[in-house]
Amino acid sequence: MGATTEPASGARVRGTIRYWAAAKSEAGLAEEPYEAATLAEALAAAKERHADRPKFVQLLGHCSYLVDGVQVGGREHGTVALTEGGTVEVLPPFAGG
Repeated sequence: MGATTEPASGARVRGTIRYWAAAKSEAGLAEEPYEAATLAEALAAAKERHADRPKFVQLLGHCSYLVDGVQVGGREHGTVALTEGGTVEVLPPFAGG
């Protein structure tokens, strides 16, 4: 059996949020723990923790997310369950040429 398991419906689990590029810069750190049942809950808690960083809070609304290596895409964040020991990757929009 693997190290990560699906939580019971609505169960809060612990894992890590990793911030990349501009999200890392605006958050002032590369990663932090979460305790949440869904991606929406984890992001709401991150926004609350960083309420003193309005650019970071605003940026989260424009980011793409990977949960345990799987792209979230257009799925409603409240429907994306998190796993015990899982990882949320926060990927801001990238400029390029």
